[in-house]
Amino acid sequence: MVNDSSIDRVVNELRRLAEIGAVGEKLPSTRALQQRLGVGPVTVQRALGRLVAEGRLVTRPGAGTFISARPAVQVGDTDWQQVALGPSPVHSAGVDTIFQAAGATGFQLGAGYLDASLRADGRLSVAVSRAARRPDAWASPPTAGLAELRSWFGRLLGADPENVLVTAGSQGALSAAFRAILPAGQPVLFSTPTYPGALAVARSAGLIPIPVPGDHDGIRPELLRSAFARSSARLLVIQPTYANPDGSVLAASRRAEVLEICRAAGAFVIEDDYARWLGFARTPPPPPLSQDDDRGQVITIVSLTKILAPSLRVGAVIARGPVMSRIAAMRIVDDFFVSRPLQHTAIELVSGPAWAAQLRSVGTALQQRAAALVGALTQHLPECSFTAPRGGVNIFLRLPTGVDDLVVAREAGRLGVAVLPGRYFTIGEQAGAHLRLSYAGIRAEEIPAAVRLLAEALRTAAGSGG
Repeated sequence: MVNDSSIDRVVNELRRLAEIGAVGEKLPSTRALQQRLGVGPVTVQRALGRLVAEGRLVTRPGAGTFISARPAVQVGDTDWQQVALGPSPVHSAGVDTIFQAAGATGFQLGAGYLDASLRADGRLSVAVSRAARRPDAWASPPTAGLAELRSWFGRLLGADPENVLVTAGSQGALSAAFRAILPAGQPVLFSTPTYPGALAVARSAGLIPIPVPGDHDGIRPELLRSAFARSSARLLVIQPTYANPDGSVLAASRRAEVLEICRAAGAFVIEDDYARWLGFARTPPPPPLSQDDDRGQVITIVSLTKILAPSLRVGAVIARGPVMSRIAAMRIVDDFFVSRPLQHTAIELVSGPAWAAQLRSVGTALQQRAAALVGALTQHLPECSFTAPRGGVNIFLRLPTGVDDLVVAREAGRLGVAVLPGRYFTIGEQAGAHLRLSYAGIRAEEIPAAVRLLAEALRTAAGSGG
């Protein structure tokens, strides 16, 4: 007869071995365990059976017994955390919706990233292989970024390399810039509609977003002048080139006036130039606002993420004067520096023929997709209005009066079409509901079918009173 206390003793010893060992590590053989613990084979087998049933061990016939993945810790009552945490300083509304839509299956009119057919995956594979073979690939880089990459950004954006700071994409750059310039509780002006990620950064930093509406020619100068007078704000956030979500471009006739209004207010301008390399084929984008600025008021933020691939988190801040020192210091506080292999990968790609090839292929495809979306919307959703894009990846679709954007987005998702409610791109009350449609993640030939389903979703939402 096998003594239960002997089994318990062996179980406890095996559990201890499983806890201190590495996942996948092989346990001693049954014979070795018998000798080590002074028990018979049946006792060892029964003890092993208990640990296998608990999920701590796994047996492989002919190979032996191995430590399995750790069982999940059973968490008790966590309500105490609500008292300890208090009000949340984090505001992610809109940003989380974007990533949920990006992961949805079906027709993708919600994702702002290029789909696999346009991403630079193959070109990046070659670039990262070369980057990894560089002698200094894994050394610590300068905190401001590698000189070669800073020079490249400077040449393309008309800036001296010493005024370029390499960043991990544009989202982190926006966060560092906002917090470096303004303390919590201060107002910040946004040209609206605007990017939810920037709004989330501002609100999480304790800033107060104030809308300044625009039209198809960008921010309206008369409203900007009034907003500065009423708020005494010291910062304007603007996307003058292919703005997200409405695709607007700041008109040439407004550029000087907008900068002069900001100069008179003593305010900085953050130019979120996220779509710098997302122009249509053979249609060069306007130059950055920073090239019209001789006083260091404009802080330009660019990124290679949109044009190349979501996981290539490499971008740059262009700034001059003391504000650059502040932003650079905040970057060091946040994450020290951008990975050297990642910077080398970017250098390998943008300094060779692959860069021009990527721009051509993406520009041509985006132009075709935009034309397909404009045609499908005109045909199947004549009751909606929009401005045809001149570049970028978005259309801001205005819905009929009385229709709820959340209801339409939910119905569209149920039919297999991912779209984003327009309310996340706005500040305060809106005169009408919108949807943000992106053609970055959908092929041109799929667009008509997607829009037909979107029209069905709109009819369902309107019929339900939503």
